[in-house]
Amino acid sequence: MQLSTPVEELPKIGEKIKKRLKKLGINTVGELLFYFPKGYQDFSKIKLIKDLKLNEKACIAGKITEINFERSPRKKMVLIRALIKDESGTIQAIWFNQPYLVKILRKGDKILLAGRVNFSKENIYLSPIAYEKIKNEEPLHLGRIVPIYNQTAGLSSRWLRSILKPLVLYFKDKIPETIPKIIRKQYNILPVSEALFQIHFPDSLEKAEKAKERFAFEELFFVSIFNLKKKYELSKFKAPTFLIKTELIQDFINSLPFTLTNAQKKSAWQILKDLEKEIPMNRLLQGDVGSGKTVVTAIACLNIAKQFGQVVLMAPTEILAKQHFETFFKLFNKDRSYASAVNIGFLTGKEDKFYSRKLNQPIEISRQKLFKKTELGEIDILIGTQALIAPTKKKKNIGPKVKFKNLGLIIIDEQHRFGVKQRAALRGERDGLVPHFLSMTATPIPRSLALTVWGDLDLSIIDEMPKERKKIITKIVKPAQRQQVYEFIRKEVHEGHQAFIVCPRIEEKEDEIKSVEKEYKILSENVFPDLKVKMLHGKMKTKEKEKIMEDFKNKKFDILVSTSVVEVGIDIPNATVMVIEGAERFGLAQLHQFRGRVGRSIYQSYCFLFTDSPSLNTIKRLNALVKYSSGFELAEMDLKIRGPGDFLGVKQWGLPDLAMDSLKNLKLVEKAKEAAKEILKLDPSLKSYQITAKRLESFEEKIHLE
Repeated sequence: MQLSTPVEELPKIGEKIKKRLKKLGINTVGELLFYFPKGYQDFSKIKLIKDLKLNEKACIAGKITEINFERSPRKKMVLIRALIKDESGTIQAIWFNQPYLVKILRKGDKILLAGRVNFSKENIYLSPIAYEKIKNEEPLHLGRIVPIYNQTAGLSSRWLRSILKPLVLYFKDKIPETIPKIIRKQYNILPVSEALFQIHFPDSLEKAEKAKERFAFEELFFVSIFNLKKKYELSKFKAPTFLIKTELIQDFINSLPFTLTNAQKKSAWQILKDLEKEIPMNRLLQGDVGSGKTVVTAIACLNIAKQFGQVVLMAPTEILAKQHFETFFKLFNKDRSYASAVNIGFLTGKEDKFYSRKLNQPIEISRQKLFKKTELGEIDILIGTQALIAPTKKKKNIGPKVKFKNLGLIIIDEQHRFGVKQRAALRGERDGLVPHFLSMTATPIPRSLALTVWGDLDLSIIDEMPKERKKIITKIVKPAQRQQVYEFIRKEVHEGHQAFIVCPRIEEKEDEIKSVEKEYKILSENVFPDLKVKMLHGKMKTKEKEKIMEDFKNKKFDILVSTSVVEVGIDIPNATVMVIEGAERFGLAQLHQFRGRVGRSIYQSYCFLFTDSPSLNTIKRLNALVKYSSGFELAEMDLKIRGPGDFLGVKQWGLPDLAMDSLKNLKLVEKAKEAAKEILKLDPSLKSYQITAKRLESFEEKIHLE
């Protein structure tokens, strides 16, 4: 039997069980073996009957002295009553509606029983939740630390334990050890043979934790090796170099209508210093919503353009790409010396534009001309969507669609929304030189995630907000306060401002989640018949979405009812109110993104979180948004509360749940990264660690590249 053996070749697994296992993602023996418990119940302490206490959950061992089947006076209720005796006394056990037990449990059987001690009018009795007959071998389901697995219909934890025990014993010493002995010894990591047994059938809860740590460490260890090798391999390439044009940059900064924060200056300097080097930059610029990332990238773009280099900026949506084009146009549309350095192109699936320094305005241009100008080097900054790259019909081969004369820098905004292959397609290698790479995100990344999933990237962090920005006032709104918020919105609109209302769904379903269509109808017809209300959602055509956003920006209507399509890149300085319906259904990071759509001007802004959830955890989570205005603090909170699955591109790594959960553990992440550095320092090619190298290959294959 091999780890690759199909699971249906195991005894007791027929077609039905095979289909049920497939629902759990289990198709092979190896996948079954590494299907780890979600938790444990401690039934290792056997209590004497005389020591049982009312309402406690306990495990006892005894002999069945009597067992009876009876029908309750209550309709269709069946009772199984048994007397259980041990050396200290006797207690009655009562099962409800489990008549089959009289065929399994017999008078004279020795059993383990776990359950709650209850009290009826007659006497104290045990309400069992599990039982196991005592045989010669070690107990599997009681009298020990019992593993609990995620289940599906027809597959219980009890069944999984039964099928896994012989498998674990068979493979216990056959699984290859992927973590070198020197690392296991230094970091006190269990060997795989011991960890595999202890994670399924632990001797103690402490051993279970050590086993979980081993497998989590293993995944993080290989993530770190993968990233460090990528970083090392990139360092062997050469990139075009761009000296820092100090006077040019200072002239540009002086022309801005605002003062750069220290964090913006620091980030810009880090990027400019990287661009001076022959080693390709591989940097992530992360900053809170409204922290001013775009102007930092503009500084780098200007510096490159002045030296006959080119920049390409790719955004995930046409709305965001267009916003970047308009922002760059405003930044460089000045009567200053630096303005003569920049031509800007705009390319999406449906629209192509060109900003010429001679004409000093954007004009429509054919795609062929745009391609030609880019290839000749006449376009300094090309901004667009995925139209910049060309997937085939089968979406397997992705290559560059636009040719550049001297591409110096690739910028990808909200880079987690693009696959690894797509990013690589833009990067390419041209004339022996690899362009520098900068990705941006408005979702602050917790440190533990930055060290692992983005471990190959250098980080620049903008953790300051512009001084003129006022803190957004955030409040949790219960159903009874809804009307007050509506009146407040009306007041803001009468003062010349605008409002967003975000809903979780587009169409009304059977549940009570607020939908855009239903909410739009209520608001426009009943609540605000005197105001101008529009609707926006992702299913609309691009032109329609752009028209709505343009009209909103130009103050042609007052209230926008939208889905999460407004989460990223929508800039409406006049909007001062953000209402989020069903706020409990969004993560903290996403709620913070929504909140960042307002507060983008000198006006005081407000965010109202509508919820009718009675959950204390929900209120606690939403209170964090009320308390903290920093996205970095909220990101750490969100990681602890919801886990890493929804952060940026974490899911694309295909990490198992155990490793995903361990990304919350900064110490373990740091330990794994240090271990990866040490092993690569000892042997960069891993030639002396063949099993480790093979495991790294399988890890690389497993990562989702799309």
